[in-house]
Formats: sequence, C-alpha cells, structure tokens
Amino acid sequence: MSDRVKIALLLTPALLVLGVLFSGGVLAALLQSLGYFPAIGMTEFSLDAYREVLGSRDFLDSLGLTVYIAGASTAISTVLAVAAALALRRSSGRVSAVVFQLPITIPHLVAAVGVALVVSQTGLGARLAAALGLVGEPSEFPALLYDPYSVGIILTYVWKEVPFIALIVLAALRGVSEELEEVAGTLGANAWQRFWYVTLPLISPGVVAGSLIVFAFTFGAFEIPFLLGQTYPNILPVMAYNEYRDIDLAARPAAMAINVVIAVMTALFAALYLRLSRRLRRG
Repeated sequence: MSDRVKIALLLTPALLVLGVLFSGGVLAALLQSLGYFPAIGMTEFSLDAYREVLGSRDFLDSLGLTVYIAGASTAISTVLAVAAALALRRSSGRVSAVVFQLPITIPHLVAAVGVALVVSQTGLGARLAAALGLVGEPSEFPALLYDPYSVGIILTYVWKEVPFIALIVLAALRGVSEELEEVAGTLGANAWQRFWYVTLPLISPGVVAGSLIVFAFTFGAFEIPFLLGQTYPNILPVMAYNEYRDIDLAARPAAMAINVVIAVMTALFAALYLRLSRRLRRG
C-alpha cells in the first residue's frame, strides 16, 4: 500500500465529519434562504428572501462598505507587504520569523482589542498625542473607531494581514535569481525599473495569491467589524448576524440569503484566484 493511500485512509474519518457538517450547514442555509423553514410553518420554496435582500437599500449600503473595507485593507496590506519583503529579502530566517510569523499567531479578536486600546480617544495614542501637545485633550484625538471610514477596522486588518502576504512574497523573492536584476542594472535600469520590469513579474503569482486570499477573508470576516465597526451601515456578515438573532424567526430566510450571497462571492474570488494563478504561471 502506497503512502498516499495510507494518508488518504487516515484522513478519511476526519474529512467525512467535516464534510458532513459543512455540507449540512450549507444545505440548511440554502433551504432556509429559499423559504423552506418547517419550524415556523414555511414549507414552500420561493425567492422572496433574495428579492427582499437584494432590493434593500440597507443591503446595498452594507455591500458597498464591505467591498470598501476589504479592498482598502487588501491594497494597503499588499503594498506594505511587498515593501517589507523587499527590505528583509537578504535577512536571516530568524529575523523574518520574528517580524512576520509572530503577528500571525495573534487571534484577530486580540488584535482588535489591541488596536482599540491604542487608537481610541481614551487610548494610548490619544494620551501620547496630548502629552506631546499635538492635541489639547485626549478627547480631541481623531475618532478612528466606529467611524464612517472604518479606519480602526482597516488598521487591524493591515496589521494582521501584512505578515501573511509578506511571507508569501518573501518565499517568491528568494526564488528569484538576483543575477536577473544585476543584468538589468548593467543595461541601465534604475532600482524602480528593475523592480517593476524584472522582480514584480516574477513574484506576481505570490502577490496575487496572497492578495486574493486576504480580500476573500476580509470580505467574509465578522469579529473585527462587529467589535470596531459603526452602527450603520454594517458589513454583510454583521448584517446577516443581526438578522439571524432577530426574535422574529420570519427574518431567518433573509439572514440565510445574505450568507448565501457571501458564500457565492467568496467562491467567485476563489475561482478568480485559480484562474489568475494559472495565467501568471503560464506567463
């Protein structure tokens, strides 16, 4: 018996349990989103929940905010991660492990609390700014939490996701021969041109992979926006949660419809990632 068959047999029980739980949850959500909820007497399938959700102004505002947070967090994280990976390209593995791997081990909830303690108007940043004379009182510090621009949420995601993307980019950078950049330099290319025309095309599969994974994650994440986000509009996962916990069980199909929309969009991001990665590898 080959090693692959042995590994597959060992993993089969765990995969079956996870598969049944996952597929069962997805199926239950899909059925409820289609109006099938026998617990409250709803036994006819319909698309009323999707019509209600997709035609709602609240949903459109929530979708716009979700895309904004995910896009801004991903863009800033990607730029900073590439810059950090370039700076630590020639460093030892221990340095990169401390700089990048340590933040990854910190849960997102802990990161959210830490950011709140630093950037809130009663936090360390506000007190330090008041002590330095930058503001008169800590209460005059800019409101970075529960604000319309979701600065606190984006800061938390950036702090958490930069190390993740940077590790991927760093691995790709170490696979790039420095001789190619040296040849470009001898041909008259400056540092920016060497990066843009030589290095970036070679590491682009890693950059795209990390960016799409982060975008998909932040698009469907719940805990940080729930803790640090404004009251209205909410992002889609928080909106779905609020609908789900409504005491009126008739709101449950709308909550499940939102969850299905999130799942479909995340699947589209995954498909886009696979397609782009294949193209970049061929290129």
